[in-house]
Amino acid sequence: MRSVRFPFLLLSLALGSCSLFHRNRPVPVVETVRTADSPAPPTAARDLADVMGTELKLSPDQTARVRKVLSGTLKESNAAKEKLPAQSPQLLAELKRINGSSQQELRAVIGPSKLKLLQTKGVQQKIAAEMQQKQ
Repeated sequence: MRSVRFPFLLLSLALGSCSLFHRNRPVPVVETVRTADSPAPPTAARDLADVMGTELKLSPDQTARVRKVLSGTLKESNAAKEKLPAQSPQLLAELKRINGSSQQELRAVIGPSKLKLLQTKGVQQKIAAEMQQKQ
């Protein structure tokens, strides 16, 4: 059961993040409501990979490869959300398949020991808190 929960957590972390504010540009104040069905912003994968790189002490090469894996996961997830009805069994099955594939790719990039560390509750909570700060 643990392997099924991790991909959904990974996806929810990626979908719940947004890019950093640009310092030299005024930031318009726009209130939007994001739901689990909303497409994730393209910067979510980058932000999550950076946080994972810091927390898991990944090399710059590993962080870049994690970013590539997460970017692919994000694109596939957003495409599935556009194609399939929200909260449908088909969408949930497709997201589960996408995240399972992503988890296998991450295991190949960061190794089983760091993937296991990533799956621990304390690390997940720390990464989630850092992603919230980036919003």
